[in-house]
Amino acid sequence: MASCTLATGAEAVYRAVEDAVEKMGLEATITISGCHGLDFIDPWLELSAKGMPTAIYANVKPSDVPHILEEYFVKRNVSKAFALKEKTGAASGEDKVPLLSELSFWAKQYKWVSRNCGVVNPESLEEYVVSGGYRGLSRAFKLGPEATIEEILKSGLRGRGGAGFPTGMKWRITRQQKATPKYVIANADEGDPGAFMNRLLAESDPFRIIEGLTIAGYAIGANQGYIFVRAEKPLMAKRLQKAVEEARRYGLLGKNILGSGFDFDIEVILSAGAFVCGEETAMIAAIEGKRAWPRQRPPYPAEKGLWGKPTAINNVETLAHAATIMAEGAEKFAALGTEKTKGTKMFCVTGAVKRVGAYEVPIGTSIRVLVEELAGGAPEGVEVKAVQIGGPSGGCIPANLLDLPLDYETLQGAGAIMGSGGIVVISHENCMVDVAKFFLTFTSAESCGKCVPCRVGLRVMWSILDKITKGEGTEEDLQVLRQVAETVRSASLCALGGTAPNPVLSTLRYFMDEYTAHIREKFCPALVCSALIKFRIDEEKCIACGQCAMNCPAHAISKVESGKYRIDESLCIKCGVCYTVCPVKAVYKVTGARAG
Repeated sequence: MASCTLATGAEAVYRAVEDAVEKMGLEATITISGCHGLDFIDPWLELSAKGMPTAIYANVKPSDVPHILEEYFVKRNVSKAFALKEKTGAASGEDKVPLLSELSFWAKQYKWVSRNCGVVNPESLEEYVVSGGYRGLSRAFKLGPEATIEEILKSGLRGRGGAGFPTGMKWRITRQQKATPKYVIANADEGDPGAFMNRLLAESDPFRIIEGLTIAGYAIGANQGYIFVRAEKPLMAKRLQKAVEEARRYGLLGKNILGSGFDFDIEVILSAGAFVCGEETAMIAAIEGKRAWPRQRPPYPAEKGLWGKPTAINNVETLAHAATIMAEGAEKFAALGTEKTKGTKMFCVTGAVKRVGAYEVPIGTSIRVLVEELAGGAPEGVEVKAVQIGGPSGGCIPANLLDLPLDYETLQGAGAIMGSGGIVVISHENCMVDVAKFFLTFTSAESCGKCVPCRVGLRVMWSILDKITKGEGTEEDLQVLRQVAETVRSASLCALGGTAPNPVLSTLRYFMDEYTAHIREKFCPALVCSALIKFRIDEEKCIACGQCAMNCPAHAISKVESGKYRIDESLCIKCGVCYTVCPVKAVYKVTGARAG
């Protein structure tokens, strides 16, 4: 179980399975696993028995459990009414349940680093070892620190949490420093809204993170590691802490690990939750017990990091990749991806799609494959307008560029960033000016305030966007907005400020028509900006049910002589409740000249 499955009722399903097994007198082992990343099937149940195909059941309710278990274990039948897919077997015929390999959202993935997610018990070190765990660390010990770094360099692994700096190069620079002691830090402070790759990995396969951090420590010559975890993710912190304790108990942390002569230990530290803590120098300050303020670089953490000593910082996914590369070999990893960026990357796809989830694909896979084939595309009646890639500091890419490959250089050229891998699919019902304002609201609130360009510049940008969404903007405002955005990007102290203007600059680049509509015509094409729209009721469609009036918090809707309902615009607060609750869609929105 993981946070996502628990949120949908997985614990109640688990209890229902325990009760049903006892009542039916079944001899069965009940265990937990992490998350597959397929949030649209949660909570899910996997069943396996001798002579039967292993089957996965989706969106299971506690009340479904007795029937599912009886069909599978007693009647020896994989119920099509409940089963999502069979993992194994050779079902055939019209009523067959499809194999896992036949479903696009699974077949199009390449499960490299997420191979254990949803498969092993995340709290069992034994299961991790049986699945191939700690082969990477054993191989590292055989190769030695320098050869381990060479292996990571040969794989082409780049950091999976930001700008994509080569991991092996970072380790080499840190190892070459003469100062001691050295430190390694796992950045598990995943703060991007809508991104949950690191949480998924840490909750579903925590020992892989521990192994990767241990390999990093061995490679650079560090004897102490830290995992910096966001406090708002308690299960993630709990699983990592338990994994550290288990590894320590079995001699995989501590003195003389696996008889290698290498001593290494890990401490899990909880972040206070500020978004800026994900910036490496701010993270170092937080671990040291100081205010989480970024500092000027150089010197970089690899030269002068935690307590002024050489420090290698990698995010959770990068370390998981390192452990898998050391186990499987650099050549296998380097065979995937593009010329400049090797391997795979996990992406979280949220927003206007049918199948919200985390998907792992080779670098260079197109945005379209991820959004349409894996995430299922937009729901019926909804059109994709854009995708926002790279978290709140990412850029907005229009739908006509969905065939762009997902790699660092291409995304940067298009005005976005890879970031940690969050992708928000934006529909035609969203206003792009409002979208830019939304992301800027987040980044300006999360600015640490240390440098003027970020602290002041983001607020100036937000105020201009606010004017535009209210229909008060001017053509001159657009020029000032672009100038301030460029200044913030180039002059900010850290990457938070440096990338925060991306949503604004990318929407100015690709959706200028929406900005000019707000300014010249006082018109919001998506009918979103409340200052530019009005709500009306079509009396011909109105069935006089009264739902709009009963739910209006401002009491702005009343019955007229015809028996139908009408909105008093002087009282309307434009909350949109009437628009949402009307069963026949008689409430509609107008903007521009029609709203006059």
